[in-house]
Amino acid sequence: MKMGINAFAEALLVIPKTLAANAGLDVQDVIGALQDEEAEGRIVGVDLRTGEPMDPTVEGIWDNYRVIRNFLNASQVIASNLLLVTNNYYNCANDVGGRDASGRTYVIKE
Repeated sequence: MKMGINAFAEALLVIPKTLAANAGLDVQDVIGALQDEEAEGRIVGVDLRTGEPMDPTVEGIWDNYRVIRNFLNASQVIASNLLLVTNNYYNCANDVGGRDASGRTYVIKE
């Protein structure tokens, strides 16, 4: 479970990394500064003009709660579906069996 959470957290870092790279900033410096600020419990964003961490609420940047909520919900559903497909593929490859998408049990016989 912890590996999954770490993988999800690493995947979310793609957003500030991409923004920093597109702004011509040093990605490692920007991410390090953001993580330092976040570790101190601050709400943090990156100022793409300077590369420095900044408080988005002070700058008047407000995220849409519904967009974030739907993003997190969709990511959980997608991850669950990928795990289900992987599990079914593994079961089929090993002639075991499993459950299909509707929950019905199946057994594969040679």
